[in-house]
Amino acid sequence: MKSYHRLENLNFRGNWLLLTIDGEEKKFPLQEISPTLAGASDRERNNFEVSPSGYGIHWPSLDEDLSIDGLLGIVHSPGFQKKSA
Repeated sequence: MKSYHRLENLNFRGNWLLLTIDGEEKKFPLQEISPTLAGASDRERNNFEVSPSGYGIHWPSLDEDLSIDGLLGIVHSPGFQKKSA
C-alpha cells in the first residue's frame, strides 16, 4: 500500500487541531477546516481513525473526514488527455 503521508501526534488545543505531518508540526484552526469538529465534544474529537496510507482522518461518531492534502492545500487536477481526431 502506498503511503501518502506520515501522521503523528494528533491532538486538540482549544480551537486548534495540532498534527505532525511528515515530521513537520502543523496547526489548523478548527472553525475554518471543520465547523463539525469545532462544535464537537472532546470525546467526539478524540474518537478518530487515521487511514493506513496516511491519506486522511475519519471521525466515525461525527461522520467527518479530512484529507491531509486538503489541509495542506494540495490540489490534484485530473490528468489532461488529448482527444484523437
